[in-house]
Amino acid sequence: MSIETVDVLIVGAGLSGIGAACHLKRLCPGKRFAIVEARATLGGTWDLFRYPGVRSDSDMYTLGYSFRPWKGAKAIADGPSILSYLQETARDEGIAPHIRFGQRVVSAAWSSSDAMWTVGLQRDNGLTFEMRCSFLLMCSGYYDYAQGYTPEFAGRESFTGRVVHPQQWDESIDFAGKRVVVIGSGATAVTLVPELAARAAHVTMLQRSPTFMVSRPSVDGIAIALRKAVGTRTGYAITRWKNLLYGMYIFRLCRRRPAFVKDRLIKLVQGQLDAGYDVATHFTPRYNPWEQRLCLVPDGDFFKAVKAQRVSIVTDHIQHFTPSGLMLASGKELPADVVVTATGLNLRMTGGLAVTVDGRAIAANELVSYKGLMFAGVPNFASVFGYTNASWTLKADLASTYVCRLLNHMQAKGMRQCVPVADDSAQPLAPWVDFSSGYFQRVIDQLPKQGTRKPWKLNQNYIADLITLRFRAVDDGVLRFAA
Repeated sequence: MSIETVDVLIVGAGLSGIGAACHLKRLCPGKRFAIVEARATLGGTWDLFRYPGVRSDSDMYTLGYSFRPWKGAKAIADGPSILSYLQETARDEGIAPHIRFGQRVVSAAWSSSDAMWTVGLQRDNGLTFEMRCSFLLMCSGYYDYAQGYTPEFAGRESFTGRVVHPQQWDESIDFAGKRVVVIGSGATAVTLVPELAARAAHVTMLQRSPTFMVSRPSVDGIAIALRKAVGTRTGYAITRWKNLLYGMYIFRLCRRRPAFVKDRLIKLVQGQLDAGYDVATHFTPRYNPWEQRLCLVPDGDFFKAVKAQRVSIVTDHIQHFTPSGLMLASGKELPADVVVTATGLNLRMTGGLAVTVDGRAIAANELVSYKGLMFAGVPNFASVFGYTNASWTLKADLASTYVCRLLNHMQAKGMRQCVPVADDSAQPLAPWVDFSSGYFQRVIDQLPKQGTRKPWKLNQNYIADLITLRFRAVDDGVLRFAA
């Protein structure tokens, strides 16, 4: 039985994978490609998460694709709206026929003699098969789709109510008129709490430590005005630049004047709550702004729920579960009918596949990042990973268009292989990302490394990446090509 061979195999049919396929069709029209997706439908994150109120924490003018304007009324969009945007993109751009659902990538073996990847896949029924490709493009996201992160809680089995992680949310979960405790203070918790409070008897957000929260209108009035004044496409482009430049300015300000920004953010929170509220305990983080992502609060919905006393915040540690709730380190017991563990994600880089290069197994923590998307010593391979301090799609768009430039360069020069090669002079290596969020820190020793100078240093800056990936020469003396 012959093995199917394509020029480019894209892994994942979420935001990154669909975008990558669109760029390939536009910029490399002669390339044969396929998308393999482990799940039964496209959308990735935006199809997987079904918890109440699921939404973006980036504005859609930067989370949307550069080539497809966002036409929705809200800049901070809900999950179903984003999923529809992805479905429409795949349909209108002719991507849908290229997607193979229910096919999970489990291994990838590179052969230099063949200049080809042999990719092992598994169907939903357990049957395995192989495909071959000249270039492997990973667009599988960064976390484990099978399960989220939940710490071990003593006594959990004694609890008589229901415990659920948001990643496993389904329609059978009944919280109407019930006492709900949400464990966590990150973006998921901040999204869930006001939605649950609309129907629950009461919601308590239980946090070990506070997170920075920023209120922002869900509708971008300037974007709407620009759309009317100069048209959808031009208005979208201007708004995209407006928002990304403003985001870069805020991030830079946070790094240069953290104490000033911290004080300002805390005062903004104080202004949205009743006088005398204990902001020092519940809304003043121990870290500086943008050492972790800022939590977006569209239209101040979270603060409104707290002010209306439909939501309580408790800052404490869990001692153990009880039959009727949670016993805290302070000695207080929180009664609960439903406990939601919004405690984070499990990181799983490159879909957890086993990679070999000419028979040598490649461990993720041995890799050194090249331009934030390829790795030293791994040929014809790229992995899309978005920004930690801005919209994911800003980097995904740049990464995909760079791969197209690279493929076109190789074709023009008659080359079949490209691999980043580190120079002989040793450079200190650093963790892959400078980010203190728990889901990164739990597995930091398992992640690739970055260098301290270009092109091995990971940019968290759109302008720098735009110059490097869109305009600088592909053949930079670091990438080695072979026919």
